[in-house]
Amino acid sequence: MGINLKNASFEGWRRENGRMGVRNHVIILPVDDLSNAACEAVANNIKGALAIPHAYGRLQFGADLDLHFRTLIGTGTNPNVAGVVVIGIEPGWTGRIVEGIAKSGKPVEGFAIEQNGDINTIANASRAAYRMVKYASRLKKTRASMQELWVSTKCGESDTTSGLASCPTVGNSFDKLWENGNTLVFGETTELTGGEHLVAERCRTPEIRAQFQAMFDRYQRVVETNKTNDLSESQPTKGNIEGGLTTIEEKALGNIQKIGKKCLVDGVLDKAEEPTHSGLWFMDSSSAAAEMVTLCAASGFAVHTFPTGQGNVIGNPILPVIKLTANPRTQRTMSEHIDVDVTGLLQRQMNMDDAGEALLDCIIRTADGELTAAELLGHREFSLTRLYESA
Repeated sequence: MGINLKNASFEGWRRENGRMGVRNHVIILPVDDLSNAACEAVANNIKGALAIPHAYGRLQFGADLDLHFRTLIGTGTNPNVAGVVVIGIEPGWTGRIVEGIAKSGKPVEGFAIEQNGDINTIANASRAAYRMVKYASRLKKTRASMQELWVSTKCGESDTTSGLASCPTVGNSFDKLWENGNTLVFGETTELTGGEHLVAERCRTPEIRAQFQAMFDRYQRVVETNKTNDLSESQPTKGNIEGGLTTIEEKALGNIQKIGKKCLVDGVLDKAEEPTHSGLWFMDSSSAAAEMVTLCAASGFAVHTFPTGQGNVIGNPILPVIKLTANPRTQRTMSEHIDVDVTGLLQRQMNMDDAGEALLDCIIRTADGELTAAELLGHREFSLTRLYESA
């Protein structure tokens, strides 16, 4: 008997804006790379606070700067976050991020290093972090319908077993979650190449199809503008090729299996945008693992599914990443990184519904608080997407 999603529930934290989170982090968020050291010092001072260092944040402009702000604000407003301390080199951009996060209703405080220096900033920010961790520790869990759980997906280190088994496993679970009314997202624009027409055919309306096609075509123009005739050694990667994928088209056909057989594409998002209603969304995004998972977290997703063939160790500071594989060698050599073993699919020891149910069971356990392999191993990859070089 399969999991009855209509009756399923999970325990999490209901945030001020009504969203349900499955983790209760207090994060120390740098506006720019210059502020990483101060953020890490605060997290070292206050146990239970989590610094999220990154490499960017100076001399960006236009759409690239907009994406930078959208990603950092989205990270702060993610429902897995209880409170945020923002530290930046100067007050203007710091205040802009604080203001954006504050709209969610959650506690947030900002500190600028200019005219204060590291020592004073770290002391003041540590006091704020102290208050927020105290606050977060008092919050009580509440039970919510499974329908309130937002689930994202992205695959990595794909091989022949990915398209045959682990990606279809995600597709099986997504079909069931989609019918249940959950909010879902997939992306990896480059990795749809050669199969983009299949996704276009699944778009619910002509308007959504046109939006999807415009985003895919934008990527094609980037390739043409840079006079790249193909994506060799990038798409597919050397790991993909070792795993038996010889073309980007083969990789795309496996990747697309993650949206199942029943799901329709109900909307299209730009990078780090938040969905406005339930259903399956396509987000224009990089295929790089850390970048895509970071964008999913910034879009507000609470649990992430990650099928892998050759083996990928990706995690995220605030978004629990559930990894599954159908490759027996990967399961044997990297079992500490794998949450769901679906090797039985290709060995005819389980069917696709069995695999999908195993993944759904892990999603529910993760939402209830069970730590993923990536969390246990301390993987907190956080990588911002850049559109172009800084000024």
